[in-house]
Amino acid sequence: MKIILCPNPFRDKGLNAAKSTERLLSAAGVKTEYCFPFPVDKSVLGDLDPSIQIRDLKTELADADFLVCFGGDGTILHAAKDASAFGVPIIGVNMGSVGFMAELEQSELLQLTRLISGEYTLENRMLLDVRVIRDGRTLFRSTALNDAVVTKGAVARVIDLQVFSDKVLVANIFGDGVIMATPTGSTAYSLSAGGPIVEPTAENIIMTPISAHTIQAKAMVLDKSRLIDVTVPKQSRKMAYLSVDGGKAFKLFSGDTVQVSRSRRSLCLVKFFEKSFYELINHKLERRNHL
Repeated sequence: MKIILCPNPFRDKGLNAAKSTERLLSAAGVKTEYCFPFPVDKSVLGDLDPSIQIRDLKTELADADFLVCFGGDGTILHAAKDASAFGVPIIGVNMGSVGFMAELEQSELLQLTRLISGEYTLENRMLLDVRVIRDGRTLFRSTALNDAVVTKGAVARVIDLQVFSDKVLVANIFGDGVIMATPTGSTAYSLSAGGPIVEPTAENIIMTPISAHTIQAKAMVLDKSRLIDVTVPKQSRKMAYLSVDGGKAFKLFSGDTVQVSRSRRSLCLVKFFEKSFYELINHKLERRNHL
């Protein structure tokens, strides 16, 4: 068995949680490798244990059985794209503030030995394929675990957007933008913008307007099979920006279309406990409100 240890070095200071896990798993005869979920400049790591060799994530995923993320939900989001491409299940250890997707807290590392004994279940999460089309050409592609967000950027103004479902107009949005979220992402930015909470194992596409200036613009839950087009009207003189799972913004111009659809890939999460989603969401939201 091979398990990838994937720490966020800004959350897992000194990689202490990852090192504790390595000792735990190595004692049980499990091969482990260290990989970062995103590129890291070694100059910011400080005095990293010289015995730790950081490997390339995509290379190691090719023959891995599991990937353990040490960080918050953002760390899982970073690792999800690569892990889903290789079909490797992820388990999250929460080192952040809330951690909706993390199964374990740092005090529960011993539970990771259940990966060896097979005492776990697997839960699939829907992903979205996102692309930008300009003049019939695809300029940008990505995969979203949480959401694809089209916004006005930091400028104090509003933008016009049109949202189509299977080429049928769903909404004209005049406001700060729109969020196209997965059920997993329904508890992220979409929730803050007034969107519905959807069970994470459901398969829907959630459209949530951001600070819309029209009464008719409401959040909608769409079928998983819909092909969604978010278009910046050709007559618009304003730019917009696309961000996928909170990543670097891609600049959109008039006439551009952001196309969103259900991905054929999915993310597999490891579950050790039969926690009710409703109990979990209430606990996490209450915890976030007290931070």
